Amino acid sequence: MLKWCCKILVVMALVACSKPDPSEVVGQTAKLYYDYLLQGRYREFVDGMNFPDSIPEQYRSQLVDNAKMYMSLQKKEHRGIQQVDCIQVKLDSVKHEANVFLSFTYGDGNVEQILVPMVERNGIWYMR
Repeated sequence: MLKWCCKILVVMALVACSKPDPSEVVGQTAKLYYDYLLQGRYREFVDGMNFPDSIPEQYRSQLVDNAKMYMSLQKKEHRGIQQVDCIQVKLDSVKHEANVFLSFTYGDGNVEQILVPMVERNGIWYMR
């Protein structure tokens, strides 16, 4: 988890230097979490979820297993998710919340849009 947080902090530091649109930051963060899922990096995907500072390891393992099952199901039903793109972000900077709309392109040619609610905690965006 420390390694993952360091990567996010480096990305945020680079982003801070160029002062990008906050909507772009949250959108790319949501996309990054789902790219982790596509790469089979299930623990990193789960680390992107908004939890208290620590959760029981057994619960974390169940979440990792759920992510694996989800990807297995997508492979069976759609020949997998081939690509994730950020389509739109609706940001509420006062509440530190956002709704990110992602597009999944499946191996069978279908395209689906999903909504990923996000929340900012301690300067890092997490999936709700």
